[in-house]
Amino acid sequence: MTANFYEALAAVLQADPGRPLLETEDGRVHVRADAERESARYARLLAEAGARPGDRVAVQVEKSPAALFLYLACLRAGCVYLPLNTAYQRGELAYFLGDAEPAVIVARPESADLMRELCKGRARVYTLDENGSGSLTEAATLPQEFAPVARGPDDLAVILYTSGTTGRSKGAMVTHGNLASNARVLVDAWAFSERDTLLHALPIFHIHGLFVANHCALLSGARMLWHRKFDSKAVLRHLPRASVMMGVPTFYTRLLAEPAFGRDACGGMRLFICGSAPLLPETFAQFESRAGQRILERYGMSEAGMICSNPLDGERRSGSVGRPLPGGQLRIAGEDDRPLPAGGIGGIQIRGANVFAGYWRMPEKTREEFTADGWFRTGDVGTMDAGGYVCIVGRAKDLIISGGYNVYPKEIELAIDVMPGVAESAVIGVPHPDFGEAVTAVVVPRAGAKLDAVQLIAALRRDLANYKVPKQVHFVDDLPRNAMGKVQKALLRERYGKRGAR
Repeated sequence: MTANFYEALAAVLQADPGRPLLETEDGRVHVRADAERESARYARLLAEAGARPGDRVAVQVEKSPAALFLYLACLRAGCVYLPLNTAYQRGELAYFLGDAEPAVIVARPESADLMRELCKGRARVYTLDENGSGSLTEAATLPQEFAPVARGPDDLAVILYTSGTTGRSKGAMVTHGNLASNARVLVDAWAFSERDTLLHALPIFHIHGLFVANHCALLSGARMLWHRKFDSKAVLRHLPRASVMMGVPTFYTRLLAEPAFGRDACGGMRLFICGSAPLLPETFAQFESRAGQRILERYGMSEAGMICSNPLDGERRSGSVGRPLPGGQLRIAGEDDRPLPAGGIGGIQIRGANVFAGYWRMPEKTREEFTADGWFRTGDVGTMDAGGYVCIVGRAKDLIISGGYNVYPKEIELAIDVMPGVAESAVIGVPHPDFGEAVTAVVVPRAGAKLDAVQLIAALRRDLANYKVPKQVHFVDDLPRNAMGKVQKALLRERYGKRGAR
């Protein structure tokens, strides 16, 4: 057995092939043998398409069981899986495909022509829709066996693109060793077992749904109730059949908005987990009152998987992401990278087997983000008390988290600033009851120019994922600046945050 993470998952799948693996909303059940068989066929198709171990496979498809089996196939074949948010548009896709240079692309049928255009014939393009149809079904005629390709713990398994503060996205290189270490820690920390049923309503182009949810279920042998997207009424119907649910704060606020949600719906639940964005204290308190359970908050990122978690057994503190998980280390450091005493506020730095290998084709950026003694600078600002509980008090570089997705203002500002009639812009996040933060643009028009907010937003939608597009646009004569000429975004957040975002 090698360090190929698929082999660890296969050991569970093969132990009881007829056991249910996942059930879709319409009642279709896929057993463990289905995952073994279909991932073998997809792996063989990738190999026959010319994808060699280490080659990238870019995937932008809707959530489906077939999409999960394709991910497993990439691991099995030793390829590097590159998930792409289904909201990404032409400009974003052109950069990702140009930078990663995938050997194979799997896209939604309606996006196939665009993908062929963008890859300029350098990749084989297959299609897959949400029902499992498309040209990828060519694999159905292929043999059902495929020996996992030998991989070492430092071999790449996945590249996850994170938005860049300078407008250029960075590809976080995640290894087979990273995946295995984090998955095993989480299964143990949250006591996952084959007796569990996980309600899975997260997208699978993001680490929360792709790694945290899937890996916990697959490695422990748990069953999944598979929802294509979060719908509060559908989730409420299936909640009595589940024992664990993972979600972002928006999931929990929407459940609380359902009059029928309460203790009766949660009778079989043992654990609610929340992450990807801060959970408001009032949501935490309201959920405990209605459900009779405390949400378990945790903290993670693309570059490291899960980093901290509130305890399964013990005090789950509102406003805290808990203690560092076993196998990893966390420190709060000052600007000189020296550790601060308990209670000090500074940069969150981490190291451990879960921490990524660096940024794809960005060796200088990788060196910049690691300290001289090997700690990764997360960019988050926080504090840790004497008991080891971590609180995140801010984010470096004005990162916005909207609906659980990271949004870097610079990328949007660059897109706005090149528009006719725009002199400059500043993008901020303002409080929003559903999304946590709403992307908001403050724009300075050129002299004599007449700009329209609706037209500006429509133009951005053509090139940016919807979650990055501003919910509101405000026009001003100039932007507030400090003595050094830097835009004072704190003042803008204070000014426009009071108005809220609809």
